[in-house]
Amino acid sequence: MSLLYALESDTSELFLDVAIPCQSVICCRVTPIQKTCVVNLFKSSKRLQRCVTLAVGDGANDVGMIQAAHVGVGISGHEGLQAACASDYSIAEFRFLQKLLFVHGVWSYIRLSKVILYSFYKNICLYLIELWFATQNGFSGQVLFERWTISLYNVIFTLLPPLVFGIIDRPVTEKALMANPKLYKTSQNAEHYNTKVFWVWILDAVMHSLIAFWLVFLAIPNGVVKSDGVSVGQWFVGVTVYTVIVFIVSFKAGLITETWTWLSHLAIWGSIVMWLVFLLIYCHVWPLLDIGVDMFAVDWQVYSSATFWFLLVVVPVAALLIDFTFFAFQQTVWKSTTQRIFEDQLLMVGSAHYQKSFGESEGESVELANVIQPAYSSIASTSQINVKQYGYAFSQEEKGVTSQGELIRQYDTTEEKPVGD
Repeated sequence: MSLLYALESDTSELFLDVAIPCQSVICCRVTPIQKTCVVNLFKSSKRLQRCVTLAVGDGANDVGMIQAAHVGVGISGHEGLQAACASDYSIAEFRFLQKLLFVHGVWSYIRLSKVILYSFYKNICLYLIELWFATQNGFSGQVLFERWTISLYNVIFTLLPPLVFGIIDRPVTEKALMANPKLYKTSQNAEHYNTKVFWVWILDAVMHSLIAFWLVFLAIPNGVVKSDGVSVGQWFVGVTVYTVIVFIVSFKAGLITETWTWLSHLAIWGSIVMWLVFLLIYCHVWPLLDIGVDMFAVDWQVYSSATFWFLLVVVPVAALLIDFTFFAFQQTVWKSTTQRIFEDQLLMVGSAHYQKSFGESEGESVELANVIQPAYSSIASTSQINVKQYGYAFSQEEKGVTSQGELIRQYDTTEEKPVGD
């Protein structure tokens, strides 16, 4: 009954004053509507606007609470699948919640942050160039890129990098995340996606588009790239700038990739190769098909020009030099907790690979481990928690101290129930 009065409009703020400073609040004998009201109370509080609510339930009486929270987790078990069907995420046992949050939650947050920021970045890099080109054509509306190349930019030529690192990128291993719960703070504090990070990426995209356009434009004065003085036209300049942009955004994807696999190489180098091969084919589609008339034989002009290949090396290096310098300082001087733990993982893997490759003796292995282990332990020991198994009423048979089956068998149903006062 106390919760019934606490959730009323004139006392709800007092309830928040008591609940917010507490590390945990237990509400007993709560009805489904009261569970939902508690979640909505914390969601609607002006003092907790930046907080995210998570509700976990395993039965039909938890559906309202699960749907009211920002993130709902349903447990599929003895009480049916109603909670699991109504939730955002479904787990088989309550103990899996730790891995869902500390491992998959962190990975998903970092991946989504990269995908969103990279998607803004690569589009601004290309389409902002039309604005710089408009300053040279008197804002006549003439475009620099052929229409089909613009359409296929996101569909083919820059599709694979965000798809790959958005699925398989893992900045920290599962074991390190479970051993260092403080890494979860990176998602709670929005360190990878916030207003500051967003505008840094936008400014980076603007800078790269400026460098890509003006270096190419200034390197081809009056559209002349050969000694015979013949002008190559705007499509030569457009293809050159477009190729440079594909190189820049592909290499930028490589800079932010932290887990390198053969899929990562395939995505980055494959994007570049697909564009170069596409250009070779598309420039000879006309007159077989009534498309690409403006691009006819442009590939011969581009691939036979030394200026094109020179710019293909110089411009991406010039554009990404600042990014690479910042990345180098970040990895050496301004190391984050995630980066330190990642380097310790590399040391541990490197020692195991060294032992396997060169067949070092057991004594040498112990000596090497004594050098590496303190560095790893200095970070892990500060945040490692002792995980103990407790039995809860809602945990079903999740390796509790006392299972529900034992409790039921020990209860004598022949005895009369005690009568309260």
